[in-house]
Amino acid sequence: MRRTRSKIHAAASKPRESASNKPSRRDPYVTRARRTEPSVCGRCGLSYRRGRWVRGRGATQAKRVTCPACQRIADCYPAGIVKLSGAYLRAHREEIEHLIRHVEQREQRNRPLMRVMDMRVTRSGLEVTTTDAKLARGIGVALRHAHHGELDYDWSQVESVMRVSWSR
Repeated sequence: MRRTRSKIHAAASKPRESASNKPSRRDPYVTRARRTEPSVCGRCGLSYRRGRWVRGRGATQAKRVTCPACQRIADCYPAGIVKLSGAYLRAHREEIEHLIRHVEQREQRNRPLMRVMDMRVTRSGLEVTTTDAKLARGIGVALRHAHHGELDYDWSQVESVMRVSWSR
């Protein structure tokens, strides 16, 4: 004899969790809706064309807006934080800073919203903040590849921040 399943499943009768109880996983600086075209960032000069922010001159009648990277910089709200520490860092700081700038320039060729917001010296070493989480992780991977050392990264869904730590 073949079993038939009830039309009312046990899980269907349970109430759903309220959306307000869950932490937001959405980045507040990423918009799903398209902007009006043509648009130009008034701070950095990036153009918004065909749904993407690109380098190049915008149209003369373009609408002035602020790109997500410039908005993050203005709000001091990084998407990635890279903390560097160790005796090796103190001995090779200039070389490591050059590597960080090189990774940033390489990523900006195709993704101009990936920027280093700030690079500052702290008691423990060096702290780099970025406008994109993937850039922070890319900096950490490049440091491990070039200078070895210990690399650790953690994604915080609540804060929408990638925390990367490198030491040697």
